[in-house]
Amino acid sequence: MIHDIVHVLAAAENIGSVVPWIAGGGIGAVLSGIACYFIGHKKGRRSADSEIGSAEEQARHIVEEGIKTANSKKKEILIEAREEILQTKNEFDREVKDRRAEITRQERRLSGKEENLDRKLEALEKKEESLNRKIRENTEANEEIQRLKAQEFETLERVAGLSAEEAKLQMVEQLEGEIRREQAIRLTELESEFKEEADAKAKNIIALAIQRLASDQVAEATVSVVNLPNDDMKGRIIGREGRNIRAIEQMTGVDLIIDDTPEAITISGFDPVRREVARLALEKLISDGRIHPTRIEETVEKARREVDAEIKAAGERATYDTGLHGFQPEMIKLLGRLKYRTSYGQNVLMHSVEVSLLSGIIADELGCDSTLAKRAGLLHDIGKALTQEVEGSHVQLGVDLARRFKESSDVIHAIEAHHGDVEPRTMVAMIVQAADAISAARPGARRENLENYIKRLTKLEEIANSFSGVEKSFAIQAGRELRIMVKPEQVRDDDMALVARQIAQKIEGELEYPGQIKISIIRENRAVDYAK
Repeated sequence: MIHDIVHVLAAAENIGSVVPWIAGGGIGAVLSGIACYFIGHKKGRRSADSEIGSAEEQARHIVEEGIKTANSKKKEILIEAREEILQTKNEFDREVKDRRAEITRQERRLSGKEENLDRKLEALEKKEESLNRKIRENTEANEEIQRLKAQEFETLERVAGLSAEEAKLQMVEQLEGEIRREQAIRLTELESEFKEEADAKAKNIIALAIQRLASDQVAEATVSVVNLPNDDMKGRIIGREGRNIRAIEQMTGVDLIIDDTPEAITISGFDPVRREVARLALEKLISDGRIHPTRIEETVEKARREVDAEIKAAGERATYDTGLHGFQPEMIKLLGRLKYRTSYGQNVLMHSVEVSLLSGIIADELGCDSTLAKRAGLLHDIGKALTQEVEGSHVQLGVDLARRFKESSDVIHAIEAHHGDVEPRTMVAMIVQAADAISAARPGARRENLENYIKRLTKLEEIANSFSGVEKSFAIQAGRELRIMVKPEQVRDDDMALVARQIAQKIEGELEYPGQIKISIIRENRAVDYAK
């Protein structure tokens, strides 16, 4: 029986080798039959023989069904494979056909491009041949031109008697002369236009600055006359054997002039600060009524402290009015001293503040640094605070002070140039120079009239001309400098310093003037001859 089962399995195996697609239904049926057989074998060996027969029949039936199913499956698979192969073949044929069509189009396009390239190459060859021909013609023409040019130069040199270099230099010189003349004419025209525009703009700026700065022009002068309640007070001020007046003069450094002027005492002194101290002290003594040397000393000291405080306050007020800061305390005190200094009746501190404000306005209009211009304007006359104590012009003293207090180089230069002692090199210096002239020239600013001014200048020149050897003299810078031309055959170089000193002494003795006057002597030798 086992042998029969083996045969069945072998038959099933052969069928599976022939039809591999029977792996699903046929083999499953065979296995089911075998399983049934073994189940029946377990129930009893007695019924095994009868069941083997039915199992064999079932197995044959199953095998036949499996063969039928396998054949059916095989046919279906073959049909599907043929359809798939046919579809693949059709797609491949279409693709081959499309590719052949594309290749045909590319061949036609390449053929057209090749024809175009052939035509262009032929055109280029023709152009190259034409260019080569033209190059040869141009080369021949240039050679002919050079030959003719050389002949022309030879002819010109022979006719003009000049070489090529000489002719070139002559032409260049002629052109340079024409260009210079044209430049000079153009520069003259531009200069005239610029002057007209600059004058108009300058007048406009100055007028605008004056209009914007409406400062009071009432000049402050240092009072040198003290009013007395009665003439008996003169005797009390003089004191027993003149001890009171001597004490006042020694402590204040001024002279008291007590004359026939009713109810008044004149204070005479070159230092305005000392005059102010003396004036305050006298007023306090007169008001108190106790006049003796001890009281005089206390009162003068108190008046001096008050004047020092007023000087500091005046300096601080000036910096506040101008909006400037950063000054050292000593510089502020020097500014305050200008309150007691006058120039032709114009208070110097008021003048300095006005110049500072004018300089700032003009600088704003011109687009310059207004703060720097205002600082230079405020300090331009700072040297006048020391002119009564130190020798030298207020310009030089101002320059020295500015350098000592570490002012900027622009401020120092503006101080040095505001009276023309040096040529102004910066815009700030020019602005300060203009503002100084505007402040001094405004109506009511200064009390000296034109007649007195001319008389003083004339007197200066007369004093200079009175010395032997003086050829000409000129009073310049508003009488601050006297320039003298001497005859070289009468005044030697060694005598120039002596003549200058003698003229200065005579001016000091005969004239009254503010500040100081610079005396410059010029000696010039000339040799003249005539060719006949």
